Amino acid sequence: MVLRVDIHPEFYSWAYERARLDPAALYSRFKSLPDWESGAKRPTLKQLEAFANATHTPIGYFFLPEPPHEEIPIPDLRTMRNQGISHPSPDLLDTLYAMQRRQAWLREELIECEADSLDFVASARVSDDPQGVGLEMRRMVGLVDGWAAAVRTWREAIGELRRSIEELGVMAVINGVVGNNTHRRLDVEEFRGFALSDEFAPLVFVNGADAKSAQMFTLVHELAHIWLGESALTDTGLTTRPSQEIESWCDRAAAEFLVPAEELRACWREVRHEGAPFEIIARRFKVSPIVAGRRAMDLRLVSSEAFFSFYKDYSARERSLRSDPGGGDFYNNQNTRVGERFATQVILAAKSGRVSFQEAYDLTGLHGGAFQEYANRLGVTLP
Repeated sequence: MVLRVDIHPEFYSWAYERARLDPAALYSRFKSLPDWESGAKRPTLKQLEAFANATHTPIGYFFLPEPPHEEIPIPDLRTMRNQGISHPSPDLLDTLYAMQRRQAWLREELIECEADSLDFVASARVSDDPQGVGLEMRRMVGLVDGWAAAVRTWREAIGELRRSIEELGVMAVINGVVGNNTHRRLDVEEFRGFALSDEFAPLVFVNGADAKSAQMFTLVHELAHIWLGESALTDTGLTTRPSQEIESWCDRAAAEFLVPAEELRACWREVRHEGAPFEIIARRFKVSPIVAGRRAMDLRLVSSEAFFSFYKDYSARERSLRSDPGGGDFYNNQNTRVGERFATQVILAAKSGRVSFQEAYDLTGLHGGAFQEYANRLGVTLP
């Protein structure tokens, strides 16, 4: 006898709308879906599990009295939301929850090891001068004047910046997909990054589907949130002034960190008569041309009319600069998706028996042979 389950018909449309999936594609895969939605038929448990996987829905949700109302678990400071987005996607929520699990585990691990808290977390206030804090952040990270100009590519620049931030004790994750699932690409239109503040295990996350030059600004913007001790989901960019004071403050701190006023004024004297000065500045400081142009406007080096004329022309090209979150060496990708320092601590904890290997797999998103191989590449030999 085949076991069938009673599911309220409204859950099916709720699940595929939540996942922002085209129902036509699901109808071709699940031939009985129209009958499930009408209540004429009931799925088997195996069919329901397959439907839950296809829509990235926890199967337990289908047995609730009504579809749950899901909320983002941290303050939502996005100011450029697409009007069509009325609820967080499963991709965003799954990414947030995974990062929160990592943070909670590392916090407990560090406290048990009697590690010191990080003094710079929540060391700033919105009432502080953001330019001054931006320069202090830059000093703490250990970047000298002209560092970005000495780096050949944006990829190398963001890699150096990410590693320097991790040396401070901040987990810095850059990923354009959910975990390692290249079929679940994160949407730049939904969010560009978020910060999870904590005095022991702060974490910043950058949407790796964005352009490399844009990722630079997001990474430092999220770091500014850590300096304020404020967790937040954001859509940084400097194209408009955000309505929230905290976002404007973080934008200004990040701008000074990446494009210090003194350096930009000196550079402007060299490039102002060039045909594409914002692009030249962008390459020198490894930021997006939009950030370079906005910074020049804020410092009154160019008029607002000149900047917004450039912005209108450039924004049409910006989408083509966004990164492909897939591809590349799988294990090199783990350096940004997991982070060498965090992964090493989890691997050592598993090796010593402080956590099970299954928990280590869940924390890193790596399983079996992939976990073993990445451990080897990090210089840890597992039994």
